[in-house]
Amino acid sequence: MPQARKGHWQLQSIVGQLHEARSDWRRQNGRSCGMQGGRELPSREAMAQVLEQLCGALFPMRLGPVDLREESEDFYVGHTLDAALNELLTQARLELRYAARNGDCDLPAVDAKALQLIQGFAVALPGLRRLLDTDVLAAYHGDPAARSVDEVLLCYPGVLAVIHHRLAHHLYLAGLPLLARISSELAHSATGIDIHPGARIGPSFFIDHGTGVVIGETAVIGERVRIYQQVTLGAKRFPADESGQLQKGHPRHPIVEDDVVIYAGATILGRITIGKGSTIGGNVWLTRTVPAGSNLTQANLVHDDGSQK
Repeated sequence: MPQARKGHWQLQSIVGQLHEARSDWRRQNGRSCGMQGGRELPSREAMAQVLEQLCGALFPMRLGPVDLREESEDFYVGHTLDAALNELLTQARLELRYAARNGDCDLPAVDAKALQLIQGFAVALPGLRRLLDTDVLAAYHGDPAARSVDEVLLCYPGVLAVIHHRLAHHLYLAGLPLLARISSELAHSATGIDIHPGARIGPSFFIDHGTGVVIGETAVIGERVRIYQQVTLGAKRFPADESGQLQKGHPRHPIVEDDVVIYAGATILGRITIGKGSTIGGNVWLTRTVPAGSNLTQANLVHDDGSQK
């Protein structure tokens, strides 16, 4: 089969048209502040490296390099954190410059704010490690197949997703929602677990198996909650404003109180509350609040005539 030559693709014309399309879009959207000919948006690849380094720094003897020895653990953590935080600062500057592109773009002030936010993130890391310890223990105690805490940390996709979420949630609250979303979507791609970084999740949280789990932005999850694969904590409806645009930011996802178990395939929609200590059975479709201590299955949700209890 003969190979196509460069001239076969009319590349000069196509490249010129693509350049024109990009230029038109940038002019229409005011994309100039802070670009100076360079990258405008944070890098997904850079954030993937940052998260890998942060995981290693948080759990060096499990998620760090294979040749790491305990006597050099602190040196590795310090070196790795320095590299990760410097790159995270670069990405934070890009996000904040991007956000300021249509306003009074004071680059020194934007960069100073980025430094302040990443310094706060760094200070929070010891507390995040202690919080993650509760999640790892919850996974170990919640799964009879788990032989050790090391196994769940190394192998369980739900634990990886929660590590990413804890880091992403801090970035989200700090005012770096794009970096937070990139972080959560990297975990989503790797695990099939989709947790919006805005979701508020208490300690000792365990996602077993995990594939297909969806947790929305305004979901609130209490302590010692366990959920299984294909569970959705979603919105029931998406109200629009007068112009027809979807309203953003209002509470629209469930509240799950402490000590709740939600089994595989359950779909829970809207700003409803699942009371403390409740158990929600597999494949249940739920759009109403249930009191504490409830035990719901498909059988006790539906009458013989098909009406809902």
